Formats: sequence, C-alpha cells, structure tokens
Amino acid sequence: MSHVGVGPRAVMRSVAFLSAGVLAVPALAGCTSEDPAGKPLAAQDVAAATRASVSDGGTLRWAVDSVPDTLNTFQSDADATTTRVAQAVLPSMYRMDENGSPVRNPDYLESAEVVDTEPKQVVVYKLNQQAVWSDGREIGAADFAAQWRALSGKDSAYWTARNAGYDRIEKIERGANDLEVKVTFSRPYADWKALFSPLYPKDVTGTPDAFNDGARRSLKVTAGPFTVKKVDTKADQVVLTGNPRWWGEPAKLDKIVLRAVPRDERVSELVAGKLDLAEIDPETADEVTLAAAPRDPATGAPLMGPQGSPAAGAPGRSAAEALRSWAVANGSDEEAAEEEILAREERREAEAKAARRQKALSGFEVRKSLEPAYTQLALNGSGGPLADERVRRAVARALDREKLAEAVLKPLGLPAEPVGSHLALSGQPAYADGSGALGEQNAKEARALLADAGWVRGGPVKKDGEKAAGAEKDEKDEKDEEKKKSEGDDDGTYIVGEDNKNAERKSDDGTDLESGEKHSSGKNTAQGGAPGAYAPKGTAAPAGSVAAPLAKDGKALTLRFVLPSGPGSETLRTVADRITDMLKEIGIGTEITKVPDESYFKDHIAAGEYDLALYSWPASAFPATDARPIYAKPVPAADGSLNVAQNYTRVGTDQVDQLFDRAMTTLDQKEARDLLRKADSRIWAAAGSIPLYQRPELTVARKNLANAGAFGFETPVYEDMGFLKKGAQGSRPSAPSTSSSSSASSS
Repeated sequence: MSHVGVGPRAVMRSVAFLSAGVLAVPALAGCTSEDPAGKPLAAQDVAAATRASVSDGGTLRWAVDSVPDTLNTFQSDADATTTRVAQAVLPSMYRMDENGSPVRNPDYLESAEVVDTEPKQVVVYKLNQQAVWSDGREIGAADFAAQWRALSGKDSAYWTARNAGYDRIEKIERGANDLEVKVTFSRPYADWKALFSPLYPKDVTGTPDAFNDGARRSLKVTAGPFTVKKVDTKADQVVLTGNPRWWGEPAKLDKIVLRAVPRDERVSELVAGKLDLAEIDPETADEVTLAAAPRDPATGAPLMGPQGSPAAGAPGRSAAEALRSWAVANGSDEEAAEEEILAREERREAEAKAARRQKALSGFEVRKSLEPAYTQLALNGSGGPLADERVRRAVARALDREKLAEAVLKPLGLPAEPVGSHLALSGQPAYADGSGALGEQNAKEARALLADAGWVRGGPVKKDGEKAAGAEKDEKDEKDEEKKKSEGDDDGTYIVGEDNKNAERKSDDGTDLESGEKHSSGKNTAQGGAPGAYAPKGTAAPAGSVAAPLAKDGKALTLRFVLPSGPGSETLRTVADRITDMLKEIGIGTEITKVPDESYFKDHIAAGEYDLALYSWPASAFPATDARPIYAKPVPAADGSLNVAQNYTRVGTDQVDQLFDRAMTTLDQKEARDLLRKADSRIWAAAGSIPLYQRPELTVARKNLANAGAFGFETPVYEDMGFLKKGAQGSRPSAPSTSSSSSASSS
C-alpha cells in the first residue's frame, strides 16, 4: 500500500505497546445471513467499448507522476508507473475484477488449484500453451523457480522489498508436462494467488546482478501485449510498443507513451494537445467539465464562461475608438479614456485566451470513480500524548467521519461514505464495518477519555523558564464551588458515571436534548467505566460546544499535524483544517507543519516525526499478507532500534498479529474473512489509524478514447485501449448515488 496512491502491489510490503484485548469487540455482521461486504461504492468509468468499435493504431499519451527508477516491482523504489508498465508487458497469473477480487488471467493460466493439503499444501498451475516470452521461449517452471529463489529471502544478495508468501514455498517442480508447474509449500498459505503476479523471466530473476540492476532501466524479455521500447530519462517518458509475439487479442494501439508531467502542468499540456489521458485534481475537473458544457449554436462559444460570466462579447476596436471620441467630446480626461481602452483590450485578450483554452478542453471529458485506496488519519503512538491509548481514542471519537467524507467526495458527485475497515473496501470479500469497536463520534465521551488521562481544561501551562501558573483558585471561587456541591447545584459540567443527572437529558433514540448530540449504544469498551463512559465515576468532563485548551504537567495538549505542501495536496489540507476544528471542540490544539512532498513520507511519516498525519493505503485483494506489515506490533531489531516495518503509527498488539497469522494459514476462505474482520475490529479499538474516505479517482480523457480512464478496482486491459471509430461511442456508468447513508454497513 502507499501514502499517495501507489499501485496496490507496486511498493507494498517492503520493509509501551497497547493491548486491545480488554476492549469489547461487537459481534461482526459476518455472522448474520447478510453479507457485510456490500458492493463497490462506484463502478469504473473507462468509456467501455467493444474491440470492433475501436480503431487499429494510434499513440496514447498518458501522464504519470514520474519515470520510474526501476522496472522491477519487487524493489523498494518501485512506484505507480512501475506497476503500470508491469501490467502491460509482464504475465500476471491473476488480475483484479470489479469487486477487487483476484480472478484467473486466461491469457497465461488455464487453471490453478490446490491439489493437496496433507502433508503439505501443493498448488498446480496449468499454463496457456501459447504463452511465450518475447524471445520465443515458453513460459514455464524455470521462471517460477527463479522468481521464488530471488524472493524467498534466503539469499541476501537479492535486494528485495518483500518476500511474503515466497518464503513459505518449499520447492517448485515441473509437473506432468512442460505446461504444468507444481509448487509445494512448507507452511499453509491462504494467499497463494498473490504469487507470480507479475512474473519476471528467469533472465531477470536468475542472478542477483540481473535482479538488482538489469531490470532497472530496461526489460529485454517480456510477455504481454506490449513491450518496453525505451525508458527515456531525458524526455521523462517510458515508451511501450506492441509485442509481435503476443498470442492474445492484438493491441489496438501502436504505442503507449507514459510521460512524467507535474499535476499543476497537466491542464496546459492537455490544451496544447500533448496528452490524451491524465489523472487530475478537482480544480482541473471543474474546468474540463465547464469546457464540455453546452455551447451557443450560433457562435459555438460556451453559454457560460468561467465564474458564470459570458464567455464572449469583449468590445472591438471600433467600440474603443467610439469611447475615446465620446470622452473627449464630453470633456473627460483623454488619458483616463486611454487607460480604460487598454484595460478593455487586456480583458478582451484574456477572454479570448480563456475561450481558446475552453475550446481545446472541450475535446476531453472527466471520468471518475473511487480508487482502490483510502485516506486515513494516522496517530503516532510512539511517544508524547498519543502514546496513551485514551488520548488516541479521544481523537478518534472527536471526528465526524461522515462530514469529512462528504467534504471530499460530495462536491465531486461521488458516494460520500466513510470507510469502515482498515483491511478492505466496500465490495471486497473481507470488508465489514468494524468501527463499532471504537464507537461513533461523541465529543462528550471524548472529553471524558481525556479527563481520565489527566488532561485538565484550563490547567496550568508552564512557559520556558517559568513556573506553572493559572491553576490556583481564589478563596471565593473555592467557597462558591463548595456551596454548589452542598446545595446540589448543577453547573453544566458533565460528570462521568452520573448519566441520570438533569445535565444530560436524552430522547428515546439517544439524542442529547441539550446539545442535539447523538450518543453511542452506551456499552462500555474500557476497563473501570460505567455504561456509556470511559472514565471512573466522579471524573469531570466539561461540557460545552468549544472546550478550553487542555493541559497536563504544565504542558498544553497540542499535537503536531504534518502535511504535504505541494500541488495536488489541497484536499488533504482541507481535511486537516476540518479535523483541526473538530479537535478544538474537545480542547485539543494542533500545530500544522507543511513540508515538501519529497520529504513528507521519508523524513516525517516513516521517521516518526509527527503526531497526526494524513496518507493513503491501497486496498489489497490479499489483506492477510499485505496488511500485516502495516499493523503488526513493532519489534526490537538486533541493533536495538525498533523495527516498525510499515507500521508508521507504531501501534500494534500481539492479538492482531495472531489473527493475521491464522488468516494467512487457513485455506477456508470464510474462516479467513472472519479472522480478518476480527483483526480489523481490534485495530479500530487500538486507535492507531482512523480510515476516513475512499480516495476519489478523477481522470481527464480525450472523448474518443475507449477502455481507459478511472479504472476503480479492475486491472486495466491494455490491449483493448484505443480510439473509437468515427460514429462509435463508449458506454459510461450512470451517476453514482451521493447519499450519505452507508450502503456497505447496511447490506
């Protein structure tokens, strides 16, 4: 998974702890007759068309974020473009379908099945008899075996980013014939379908030198509908051309050019006619949508220009001359008239430029879906206030995740549903909403958690070189308080455990009649608390719409919120502002630091230099394997440092690890799903990361480009991409529902 939308298996899995065992985990919806996985919230949007309606030939110019440093997806510096190239030029035994589930790829694999489980798990692959490498050699057991040896982790000469699954293989043999590959596992492995996708030729994986360096800038031997013609670092592009030895449906396009274009330059490149397909930001999507708006049948101009103003109609030169003559005849300042003329001419030129820009963009359309990835709020539990589980849970309970999802997705016309799982997305088999283990948004209970952790509203804050001050109360205040207590007066302070006081009146559905705030089920999910509370009876938890800053031991409760500063991060910054406001409501301050994109992940997230951060993980079809490094309990390394793998929040439990291990070894798919859902509930309870929303996928595509765009869960079919024949049209999905009701949790 990745922080900024890197492909699901491109760079995935390279490289005081809290126990959630005491926390109550609600019964999972998976135990009912209804499937909690639901359906994908949005379908892919690629202008799907039959191959017969797509022209032969042409070049697709596709904007990407970077020219990859390596074409080997198993190396640590592989990126999203590495994955794009691998999908087009290399075999994958399995590909993803519309639900994010693995399906057999018939171009390479006739069948694959577990033929034995005792004494060892054995899988037999039967390959497509036409499948050959671009040098004419058959794809076979030698390629499988070479990749296994390279990725098994037994030979440190191979610089690999991950070996999950390959380390469980005992041996690989030729089967009954050249088209069969027999794989024997030393330990049961549920996610065996994750292996050999992609599959590299033995030319790449056969030796450490070839693996480490040979596949970084070129792939001489491939086996897909396209081959790598060149990686051109000077032109910042990767050029793919048709593979003459491809045995499947021939590629419609002659060439695909993946060109690195910064996101803030993509509109200009589209206008200049230098791109056909590009992922874009919401602002660009608005401009393209406007350009495609209905036009005046007489002039051909858009009926409405930017900002809702007429797009045409600037005064001509004759109008300017008339203005000067009128001004002079009526005694006005001729110089002022000239300035007005120049201003009008500048406006005319600007509007003409905008009209040309709109005309150029009118040949494109926005295709949108939801990425197979979600954005989360990460809470660094390695030190500071967030090392206390109660503080992390308070932060989580302060968030209105529905409002955050709506802020991002509703303006785009996409379903605004908060994500309910760390391990899967709606529609995937392992999905179930496990957020109930943490509890719904409730500011009052969040304040109670903070009070239990010792954070006091308006408490003394020590400045450098000064003693803590501000905690003392004068004698009159103390006497007044004692009087109120003796007389039973209620000052509006929420006292945990005293839920039947007049200070908190509820309607039948649990809504607070004073604040309008809806409470959770009331079940206690921490030790020592009364129903509906998270702190011992008698602990003050101040009520009120906005709490004063909290303090403890002379320090204010202020969290470092680190954000990327580059173009394309506006959405994250908007979400951060909303989160900051929500935390302020319970008395938590935030200190926002914006850092360059290139240092955001390496120097801050991975290094643990943050309290709060926003980044994304892609959803995997194999969460038992791929998600474990993200949520596994960090362990001490040999040199005394802490090995966090990809668990950048540093929060983990033995129980979660055990559930992952059991899910990874069972071959019963239903049992594996149940184990993963239990693991997710415990991850929610530990509150190291809070899933917020599925990432929007916005792509601008030339209107006549078919079978390309916002792919959603599905693996792109590169051989079907191309430009429509004259008069042909691709099909687009109907507008997705933007209802705020949770279809995933209710199905």
